[in-house]
Amino acid sequence: MTAWRDSLVRARGRLSPGVGSSLRWWRQSLLAWLPVRWQWAMGWSRSRLLLKRDGEVLHVQRQTGEQLEAIAELPWPVSPAALDNLLDARLRSLPRHWLLAAGSVLRRPLRLPAAAAERLRDVVGFEIDRQTPFDASQVSYDVRDLGALPDGQLQVELVVIPRQQLEHWAQQAGPWAQAVAGVDAVDADGQPLDVNLLPVAQRQPYRDPMARWNGLLAVGAIVLLALAGHQLIDNRQAAADQLREQVDAAARDARQVAAERQQLQSLVEGAAFLEGKRAEHASTVEIWNELTRLLPDGTYLEKMSIEGTTLQLIGLSREASQLVPLLQDSPLWRKVNLTGVLQADGATSGRDRFTLTAELQPLPGATPPAKEVADGSTTDAP
Repeated sequence: MTAWRDSLVRARGRLSPGVGSSLRWWRQSLLAWLPVRWQWAMGWSRSRLLLKRDGEVLHVQRQTGEQLEAIAELPWPVSPAALDNLLDARLRSLPRHWLLAAGSVLRRPLRLPAAAAERLRDVVGFEIDRQTPFDASQVSYDVRDLGALPDGQLQVELVVIPRQQLEHWAQQAGPWAQAVAGVDAVDADGQPLDVNLLPVAQRQPYRDPMARWNGLLAVGAIVLLALAGHQLIDNRQAAADQLREQVDAAARDARQVAAERQQLQSLVEGAAFLEGKRAEHASTVEIWNELTRLLPDGTYLEKMSIEGTTLQLIGLSREASQLVPLLQDSPLWRKVNLTGVLQADGATSGRDRFTLTAELQPLPGATPPAKEVADGSTTDAP
């Protein structure tokens, strides 16, 4: 991890999540203009050495961004010191990660709220016992951030490995278990997952040799920017104060009138919006009453959600296959469908897990009110 990335992570922790995301996007956009080889030469790329044992051969690769470059192939067994003798000083300073086969780890995709981005690893840790057959104490895990979905949620992937299997790897790796900064795995195409399955206490700390110089350059740039900004503020302060007084004196009355008009228009539009929403479909209480009337005995719901005009029901029932015709006759919704297949509960109750969706219908005889517009216009208000 370079000093650039360290500084951005620390700034993101102090600032709001939105500012941190903007800084990350800004840095990635700037680096995208430079070739990967230049990024590596200037110390701005995230590079590491990948070690993978294939039979009696140890393959050594350098990963820079998405590119993989073969460095050496050594006969196994080989000691970490023997590898250091073959590498130059720049390569020796890179963190080393051991690659496991794709079948050594268990991967589970997840969708999380955007608010979980700041503590992604902690949040995913609570999902281990639900997504895997293990407890959190039985595995070592990491999480991959796959980006944001169109609905704003985060798409991540949980990667776990049983601790027993990790200890078996440590015994086979010998001295390499204490010489690597992390343990990664490959996917079905042989590409690294970019995770670290090694427990935090066992990871070898990595110090960037360029960190001190990057820190000095960053401090110097901040000082120069501060001096330039201070000088610019002094030059324009007097003119800005004079202009502000003129604008405030001329626009005070106009702003007051515009604010009153905007307030009135907001109230009228808000009332129209609420009336329109009320006319779209029945209320939640009415939907509950209808479900209570139509659902047969032995059926209970685990979740009911209403998003727009879509109603989703998740639950267990002894008559799951008969729910669609039972609910189809209700005037409150239409297009009742089973989503996915029925799944047995696994208990002796004989219930099946189901997921139903339906489209809510407008209330009978209700028509959305026409949108009212407040008297006057604010387009000419300053």
